[in-house]
Amino acid sequence: MTRVKRGNVARKRRKKILKLAKGYRGSHSKLFRTANQQVMKALRNAYRDRRKRKRDFRRLWITRINAAVRQHGMSYSQLIGQMKKANIQLNRKMLAQLAVLDPPSFQKVVELASQAGK
Repeated sequence: MTRVKRGNVARKRRKKILKLAKGYRGSHSKLFRTANQQVMKALRNAYRDRRKRKRDFRRLWITRINAAVRQHGMSYSQLIGQMKKANIQLNRKMLAQLAVLDPPSFQKVVELASQAGK
């Protein structure tokens, strides 16, 4: 049976991991074994947090809308319910942007929703 030399394959694999670990502190970017552990952990966290980011932003938007709508004497859940009745189809991201950047427009939306709720 012929001999298989795989030094270049192993070197490529290790270089790929060390390249991913660039910028990590101390031996986490220098030694293959610790770098490999840190890279695996970082990739696992990145995968999980790509999904978590969507939940975090939605929570932030809801908090901003709630804070803004309470200045008009209403709660967040009341606003959303009345918007559904009024058939106002603005998503939470746009509502939060209006609340922060354009309060007069947000007030109009709240007034339209409250008229439909009555």
